Amino acid sequence: MYRNIISEEVSHRGYNGEDILAYYARPAGNGPFPGVVVLHHMPGWDEWSCEVARKFAHHGYAAAVPYLFHRFGPPEQMDDTIAKVRAGGGVPDAMTIGDAVGAAQFLKAQPNSTGKLGLIGFCSGGRQVVLVASNSKEFSAAVDCWGGRVVAPADTLTPAQPKAPIDMTADLHPPLLGIFGNEDQAPSPDQVNEHEAALKQAGKTYEFHRYDGAGHGFFAADRANYRPVQATDAWGKVWSWYDKYLK
Repeated sequence: MYRNIISEEVSHRGYNGEDILAYYARPAGNGPFPGVVVLHHMPGWDEWSCEVARKFAHHGYAAAVPYLFHRFGPPEQMDDTIAKVRAGGGVPDAMTIGDAVGAAQFLKAQPNSTGKLGLIGFCSGGRQVVLVASNSKEFSAAVDCWGGRVVAPADTLTPAQPKAPIDMTADLHPPLLGIFGNEDQAPSPDQVNEHEAALKQAGKTYEFHRYDGAGHGFFAADRANYRPVQATDAWGKVWSWYDKYLK
């Protein structure tokens, strides 16, 4: 465990070469350390997302949380920003991919980098993990935490998000870990089953772990749906996954 960590706001190149903000946390010292790109949930660049980055730093990873709402509004005005994101049909997938790849390249360029990178996301960020991991070869391992709309009916697609990530399964590059609550409806257990069937059919390397008594966002200690027993076990699965593929 790395109790001495450094965290700060930085900027890096994102979609179309535009500079965007990221929250960057890493262990103190020269390393080298593997990296993790963290894709935040719909509440945005909130306290919990920053805590996740610091948690990774404590466990020996350099973590970057790109601010995916950069073009919609500042993190200090999150309610208004989220309203604009939703009104626009979500962050455009092309922007998400560009910003996530930019964060990956930022981490790889640091002198304390091993060059190995993971990807993790929560809720909408879980969907974006599958999206990015199917459109980039920057990552050696990926983790989808209850990503809603990986499976998406045609009538729910938007010009900003025109294709369901499940339809990109054949192009998925890194091994994928999935963490889900069986009481969740976004994704529902049936949708998780459908995603798993697609991964099996495509011959992809994956593990899915499903938790009884847990619903959406059960990692979030500041919410009523926090489930400490299930969350502790699931975090253990994340560390084991990244130990296997990144360390």
